[in-house]
Amino acid sequence: MALDAVRAALPPHAKDLSLALGSLTRHGELTEQQLWGTLLACAEATRCAPLLRETEAEARKHLTEDAHRAARTAAALMAMTNVFYRARHLLDDPEYDALPAGLRMNALRDPGVDRVDFELWSLAVSAVGGCGRCLTSHERALRQAGVRRETVQDAIRVASVLSGVAATLDAEAALAGSAPA
Repeated sequence: MALDAVRAALPPHAKDLSLALGSLTRHGELTEQQLWGTLLACAEATRCAPLLRETEAEARKHLTEDAHRAARTAAALMAMTNVFYRARHLLDDPEYDALPAGLRMNALRDPGVDRVDFELWSLAVSAVGGCGRCLTSHERALRQAGVRRETVQDAIRVASVLSGVAATLDAEAALAGSAPA
């Protein structure tokens, strides 16, 4: 499994991250498509090249081409919207909410997979991106669709583990004097 290569690359002080990464694919609330789409979208959101390469290689074995594309689409769209809506929120001026966003988000109309899966991936990427407005919006959509809190939390758990793994791998590359691969 490609994620084993990621675990092997983690330094000894990140043992808890290694254990957490190892447990992500063994149990949880997410379906296989939801899990691997979340892993792929979050790996892309972390911008950590070694993590993305290994995760993407493994995700291809578990996702249809449509689901693979949709997970990457969620990562791309949330990279844009997380910045936009986080900035609007941080400006703390409600008049900005009355202005049109002017962002192209056609993929949201038909993401190519079940809407719940796309919302889970968008939520998880928004957790990596740190956008409270996006998290709230996606969580509400998921809860309205009947998704359990445990499932929402599982997607956030995947995001948090991958974020920690990416930060650690990037720190190791910096300490070794090389740019992240």
